[in-house]
Amino acid sequence: MTRGIYTILLLILSNTFMTFAWYGHLKFREMNWFQNLGLVSIVLISWGIALFEYFFQVPANRLGYHELGGPFSLVELKVLQEVITLFVFSIFTIIFFKTETLRLNHFIGFFFLILAVYFIFKK
Repeated sequence: MTRGIYTILLLILSNTFMTFAWYGHLKFREMNWFQNLGLVSIVLISWGIALFEYFFQVPANRLGYHELGGPFSLVELKVLQEVITLFVFSIFTIIFFKTETLRLNHFIGFFFLILAVYFIFKK
């Protein structure tokens, strides 16, 4: 089960970088040295951040995949990644985007996604 724990930890790190690459640039305008950058520059910076996502995502999938000695099927890896993405994104949103609020309908949707994980992992 150690491989499973390492897989989950690496997926959390991977999704943290992914979230910053995909949504962090939306906060760049608040930083003086990013204000005058064009779209191409922002894309390249985000791409550079996303590179670190791959440094964690690829090993996570290799460690976790059952055909390479891990505990998870390909579908289980994907569903784990999606739920971890949701978790990381929620924390990111609460911390960095104070104007965004999570409402009851969001939590209901999150519940159904977690329910999906239950059914995917059910043998």
